[in-house]
Amino acid sequence: MRQHQVAILGAGVMGTGIAATVTGHGIPVVLLDTDPETLDGAAARIRSMLRHARLLGALPPDRADGELVVTTSVVDAAGATHVVEAVIEDPAEKTKALSEISAVTRPDTPLITNTSGIPVDELAGGLPAPERLVGTHFMNPPYLISQVEVIRGRRTGEVTMAGLAALLAAMNRTAITVADAPGFVTSRLLHPMLNDAARIVGEGVAGAEAVDELMRGCLGHQTGPLRTADLIGLDNLVDSLARLHERTGDERYRPCAELLSKVEQGQLGRKTGRGFYTYPEVSS
Repeated sequence: MRQHQVAILGAGVMGTGIAATVTGHGIPVVLLDTDPETLDGAAARIRSMLRHARLLGALPPDRADGELVVTTSVVDAAGATHVVEAVIEDPAEKTKALSEISAVTRPDTPLITNTSGIPVDELAGGLPAPERLVGTHFMNPPYLISQVEVIRGRRTGEVTMAGLAALLAAMNRTAITVADAPGFVTSRLLHPMLNDAARIVGEGVAGAEAVDELMRGCLGHQTGPLRTADLIGLDNLVDSLARLHERTGDERYRPCAELLSKVEQGQLGRKTGRGFYTYPEVSS
């Protein structure tokens, strides 16, 4: 068995969050992104996540962090034992990134697509070895949430499933495996609720704070749907909803006017400093 070494494609919110989770468990990471500006500051963001996770007791306190390498060159990931793809929620972009990395990694290296709703088999159809692809849906922030939704595609191989299981075990993550379908389980349940919460605010029925407090205090939602939407990123949420609507035809997934308006105004949530709430600690 080779020592785990994980290549992560995409240095956005989820890519850096997954990188923090992996390195925090002592596993080396090669973090790739095609945009040098996106990579700028990625290491600092990951260190901040690691400090946060350890303050909350979510990572082993006595384990040294795995080495982190940031790069724009896919060749630097050739030795990876696992690949986690965390680029934008767009099938063409995901397939392109997975195809490029599959060409330089060993044929037994699992390709793990992190997606909130794109069917695994849809992506696998664009790869030369579809049996290497498996899906995960890490929740945000991944370094604080220990369960991972795992999606086995119709063509996912046993070697791939075993490789993913070994990596998640090394990260102290619990896998809940589901069948392949648009949105899987979590997004199909969560996203319509976030959409409805935004619609209620847009209709003037209640403000964001009231909606979240009612959902927290009366229904046990830990953070409230609109703070959750801000954390996901309202642009990401709109993209995921639109793709679920395309694939299912279910009107519950059509992004509401309030979400579309905020995205158009650049109010994308926590990452931009303003969404349904304002975040003074985030510079504009």
